[in-house]
Amino acid sequence: MFTRKEEKHADVILIGAGIMSATLGLLLKELEPSITIEIFERLDIAAAESSDAWNNAGTGHSAFCELNYTPEHEDGTIDISKAVKIAASFEVSKQFWAYLTERNILTNPNAFIESIPHMSFVWDDNVDYLKKRYDALQTCHLFRGMQYSEDPAQLQEWMPLVMEGRDAAQRVAATKMNLGTDVNFGTLTRNMFTHLEKFPGVAIHFNHEVEDIDRDDHGPWRLKVRDDVFGETRKLNAKFVFIGAGGGSLPLLLRSGIPESKGYGGFPVSGQWLKCVNETVIAKHHAKVYGKAAVGSPPMSVPHLDTRMIRGKQELLFGPYAGFSTRFLKQGSLMDLPKSLRFSNIAPMVMAGIHNIPLTKYLIEQVRQTPEERLAALKEYMPNAVMEDWELETAGQRVQVIKKDDEEGGVLEFGTEVVSAADGSIAALLGASPGASTAVSIMLDLLQRCFPEKFAGTVWQNKLKEMIPSFGRHIDKDETLCNETRAWTHRVLQL
Repeated sequence: MFTRKEEKHADVILIGAGIMSATLGLLLKELEPSITIEIFERLDIAAAESSDAWNNAGTGHSAFCELNYTPEHEDGTIDISKAVKIAASFEVSKQFWAYLTERNILTNPNAFIESIPHMSFVWDDNVDYLKKRYDALQTCHLFRGMQYSEDPAQLQEWMPLVMEGRDAAQRVAATKMNLGTDVNFGTLTRNMFTHLEKFPGVAIHFNHEVEDIDRDDHGPWRLKVRDDVFGETRKLNAKFVFIGAGGGSLPLLLRSGIPESKGYGGFPVSGQWLKCVNETVIAKHHAKVYGKAAVGSPPMSVPHLDTRMIRGKQELLFGPYAGFSTRFLKQGSLMDLPKSLRFSNIAPMVMAGIHNIPLTKYLIEQVRQTPEERLAALKEYMPNAVMEDWELETAGQRVQVIKKDDEEGGVLEFGTEVVSAADGSIAALLGASPGASTAVSIMLDLLQRCFPEKFAGTVWQNKLKEMIPSFGRHIDKDETLCNETRAWTHRVLQL
């Protein structure tokens, strides 16, 4: 419940209790201890949507194994720029988590991060691509230590489930990166909030839904918030608002009415996993094995045979299988998509649809898949798979960004994007992968954009360098810096 003071004002309001809000909240309290923060979450627990372990790939996206981050150009060259950026961003996240761990803000790092080898696996015509990708990545020290092999005996040792029962005549190849991790972002997020709410001036409100956001010219933001337990509606003012509500961010951003939100739409994509229920099979696989996505499929649908550590137990998942729902959240409404339509975003959404007909076709095919067809997809990665060892599990809901484009009319973006007001008083995070893994870098960019004077000031700069040793330097260009920070983070995080 609100006190009278809280009804009137907060310095910062965070909407959504996921990894992004947790990261931003801790960064702000470390940088500005006197700041007051109110956090609102529509569900009864933190990290129950996109950040939850069953809803999130948990790869600790570092571009070691995700082939969609290294596209091949028409001339045959491999573009590694996105992979390098993501790998560097994940190193930044690890540094912040190590800082929090050293100060006992996070305890028992094994509860949220584990060492798991990251592998890419391909066959037939894609073998040449993987070799070129490997060679290209070796030009950057972030990927040193990666191994490449086309030897079936070697691959049998790396990933026995993938090789058992496979045609010996099939040409196969894989890369392996032992520095890979599995991250339980649900546990990490809840641990961060547990500490955050101990700070003075911080309050977290579960079962509270933000219904409206508006303001007078250049005044504070006014939020209308409904308490779903007691049925009361209250109002709160804030100098700064962050909308980190996963798929629910777009509708709230549109309600804010800021000019920067015009032209933005969202395309929801749902997903499912096949979850292994045979403990003997689970114990035989200890890796994240990623393949190549089907043509026209969204990045969240890249197939992977994935070892996960969830609630201290080893799990094995395959998927995800893409689907379509008009919900923007797993626990959202079927009216989410229709209610997001505005005069300013209808044209971009229509044009994006026209430009992405292969994606629409792919999603229709995925929705219509039979259990036998899902098993057939699994058998490409695990030839000896049998139906009785697997059950279907619903994965998370993602909303891909659609935005206005002068040339195309509208484009569908696969990734994350921060949209903020010109005066920096409100910002929203839209999009999906690789969001959680790069949360710290994303929030640092947001702080620079929305708090430019403080960000450039000596106090914040010195504190940021303390929290993130590579801050202000290029870890992707400085091999010594990379090795030093990795040695520290891996020691502290027990990797």
